[in-house]
Amino acid sequence: MARKSVIQREKKRQKLEQKYHLIRRSSKKEISKVPSLIDKWEIHGKLESLPRNSAPIRLHRRCFSTGRPRANYRDFGLSGHILREMVYACFLPGATRSSW
Repeated sequence: MARKSVIQREKKRQKLEQKYHLIRRSSKKEISKVPSLIDKWEIHGKLESLPRNSAPIRLHRRCFSTGRPRANYRDFGLSGHILREMVYACFLPGATRSSW
């Protein structure tokens, strides 16, 4: 189980990313349309002035039940360990067990 402070930090980053998403996207479109280099630098300066945690690259996908940051499956939102336990307990219909 991940520490609660780490999970809260991730939630805060998600809120910031949603808040600044449109600003960041419109600034990037402006950069691609502007032909002069000086104007591109000005727009890039606006992008740099946004909070760092508002960048989508800083988001980390976590397991829904445990908060584990590694080995997550996007389809289920669970880590591999929990996914395997759920398959063994027959909570996921259609999923087959495998061992090697």
